[in-house]
Formats: sequence, structure tokens, C-alpha cells
Amino acid sequence: MKIGGFQKVSLIDYPGRISAVVFTQGCNFRCPFCHNPELVDPERFEGLIPEAEILTFLGKRKGRLDAVVITGGEPTMQPELTPFIIHLKAMGYMVKLDTNGTLPILLEELLDRKLLDYVAMDIKAPLERYSEVTKTKADSQRISRSISLIMGSGVDYEFRTTAVKSLLAPEDLEKIGRLIPGAKRFVLQKFTPTKTLDRSYLNESPYSDGEIKSIVEKLAGTLGHVAQR
Repeated sequence: MKIGGFQKVSLIDYPGRISAVVFTQGCNFRCPFCHNPELVDPERFEGLIPEAEILTFLGKRKGRLDAVVITGGEPTMQPELTPFIIHLKAMGYMVKLDTNGTLPILLEELLDRKLLDYVAMDIKAPLERYSEVTKTKADSQRISRSISLIMGSGVDYEFRTTAVKSLLAPEDLEKIGRLIPGAKRFVLQKFTPTKTLDRSYLNESPYSDGEIKSIVEKLAGTLGHVAQR
């Protein structure tokens, strides 16, 4: 796989588990507020980390780490994703996948083969605004399909949205909540303008904690658990 970053230990990326985090290089979205531009913009790509190097490290850490989180970028773009996960499962690791949900065919295969223990899907916008927010030609039917697959999979999951005030009004965030009625967990993430794909978003005025809390409270009636981060 094209691996652009590796975090040897994390206490926060997999809920309740000690994990390592693999960052894949490349993404099919161009969200201007993305906080991992070095994994999205080819002009900012850095050297790749050999897959074998990471697997060797993980082999030595068995028993100390519980899980591996695969994030990006967009991991499902990687042709070698499935064999990589198979290797991790053979080593005894739990696997969490972070995805934007644009490739439901692969997601369905991974779920059917019981290769995932946790899925976190970013929902970028209401379906009718996906192309506008992601700055790409987005297929909203694929997004809907991924949502359905995840909710019906039986694995642990969460949906999450980054609340960028200039792009997503409170009513947009409420529409996103209506896309996932009954979802186990929805996380509304406050946008923090520290590193972005589009540098103009460094000047973004974010939602206040109070505004985020108010939106979370409105969504709580239709979703299983809503949290702010």
C-alpha cells in the first residue's frame, strides 16, 4: 500500500483500544478543510513508508497493541488494502477502517469477509451538496449505499461530520443527522483551523462550543448517541 504516515501508538483513534495508526496516501475528495493535506495533495506528498517495515513493527508489538486503525487519505483507494488487512487479522489485531464511503463495493467485501471490527465513516454534507463541499464529482448513491452497509453490518461503527461553519449551516448538519436515523453513534467534530488543504480556511471562524452543543442536542432525539469532539 501507499503508506504516507504511521503512528506507533494511539489511545484515542480506536475507542477503548490501544492502537497503531496507518495513514494511506491519496484521496478522491478535495475537501478544502482537510487536516491531512500531505496525504491528499500530490504536490505535498512525502516519501512512502514500506509496508514490510510496518508489518515487522506490528509483529513485535503483538500483545501490547490491540488494534490497527487504517485511515488516510482514503484507504479504500488502495488496491492492496484487502491483503494488508488479512495479514493484520492473521496477526491477531482488531482493525478499524476510516473511510469516506465512496467505494461501497470494497466496503461490502471487507464486511462480508469479517475483516473489519470497527468502521468510521465521514459524512461530508447533505447528499445534494456533496460535490460542492468535497470539490469533486461525488456519487451520492454510493454514499447512501455505504451508510446502509455499515448500519446493517453488525460491526461497531460511527459516523462523523466536521462542522465547517462557512460550508455547513446548522440546518445542513441536521439534514446529515436525518440521513442516519437510529445510528449507534454520530460524532460532530468542531473544525479547528490549524492545517488545511485550502490555506484560505486557516482564516475560518469556527462554530463555538455552545453552537456545537446546541446542534448535538437537536440531533440527539433521532440518533442513538451523539457526541461532540
